[in-house]
Amino acid sequence: MGDPRTTDVVVIGAGQAGLAMSRCLTDRSIDHVVLERGETANAWRTERWDSLRLLTPNWMSRLPGWTYRGDDPDGYRTAGEVAQDLDAYRRSFDAPVRSGTSVLKVVHGSPWHLVETDDGTWRTRAVVVATGACGTPRRPSFADELPGSIQQLAPIEYRNPSGVADGRVLVVGASASGAQIADELARAGRDVTLAVGEHVRLPRSYRGMDVHWWMDAIGQLDERYDEVEEIERARRLPSLQLVGSPERRDLDLNTLGDAGVSIVGRFVGERAGRAQFSGSLANVCALADLKLRRQLDRFDEFAAESGLAPELGAVSRPAPIRVGPPVLETDLRSISAIVWATGFRPNVPWLDPSLLDRRGGIVHDGGVLPVPGMYVLGLPFMRRRKSSFIDGAGFDAIELADHLAAHLDHASSPR
Repeated sequence: MGDPRTTDVVVIGAGQAGLAMSRCLTDRSIDHVVLERGETANAWRTERWDSLRLLTPNWMSRLPGWTYRGDDPDGYRTAGEVAQDLDAYRRSFDAPVRSGTSVLKVVHGSPWHLVETDDGTWRTRAVVVATGACGTPRRPSFADELPGSIQQLAPIEYRNPSGVADGRVLVVGASASGAQIADELARAGRDVTLAVGEHVRLPRSYRGMDVHWWMDAIGQLDERYDEVEEIERARRLPSLQLVGSPERRDLDLNTLGDAGVSIVGRFVGERAGRAQFSGSLANVCALADLKLRRQLDRFDEFAAESGLAPELGAVSRPAPIRVGPPVLETDLRSISAIVWATGFRPNVPWLDPSLLDRRGGIVHDGGVLPVPGMYVLGLPFMRRRKSSFIDGAGFDAIELADHLAAHLDHASSPR
């Protein structure tokens, strides 16, 4: 395809993280290109279920040079509305996005890197991986041993209840995705069982304010990766059991149980044609309740210390999770479909394996890879607790753009 084209920076991915970095580079007049395998905000267009809405209120959709422009700041955008907004963001500064361009291989070197695509090769001094965290779904090893008659889906493959095989559905994982999908299936009249492991629950609103307003106000969302203990564990914490519904309703194991969902422990394997569930459900729920009480205590302390208590609603806390007798197994023949809401790992087969850990995650220090001129954006708790939010991607991009610019200055300075 001819000689490589040359640019200072190649950004891979045109979602919120890639566009945020592009805006920061544009503001610095740094030559760059954004490579996107589909269209702008491709994942929001093609890998989200129909009813999905953001977990964060609209006012938190902040990016460099861009804020929410609608008339419902406390609402929750649909996936389609997010895609439209990101496309408007791209147009606002004429981001150099090359759509329909798939990356085949990234060869890192010094001082130049090569990015091979199905539309030729780029020679660049820096690479930013901004393809997001929801790449390849994680499934347990025993998933391949389950009966072939069972339909198996990941959240990025689920669209609505009509696409799920008739009969009983087992949803595995009770973070935001699993809880929302189980809720939607139950509301559609389906027989749903939810297998629950470690999870984090909070009310949608507390004392009249959205839970994310509270976390933003107390500075929790801005906690930095180098200020917390056990950062790797913090990065693996499940997302909050929340739903961004127009009614601002709560979503937890109690509301799911009230909707008819059967709650069981973690799906630990298959034996003799029967699904095996952990007996630790009560302990897992007790731990989630303990964390909830501690979190709400932090909110109340902030309200008192800041003098806001008189302006806020009365204290009213969610009831503890109701846990029935443990269900330790069920006949797999009774299950028609399984939704694996068990997390993701980045989908970066074109990245050098030396830059990945044993779980398939990208090795980085606050978004800076161990190879000079290599960066990543959009991963959970990458630089701050809100890194995986649209709001967090923007702040992370600003800081990494500073680091990147310093790298370019150093690489171009006389030796």
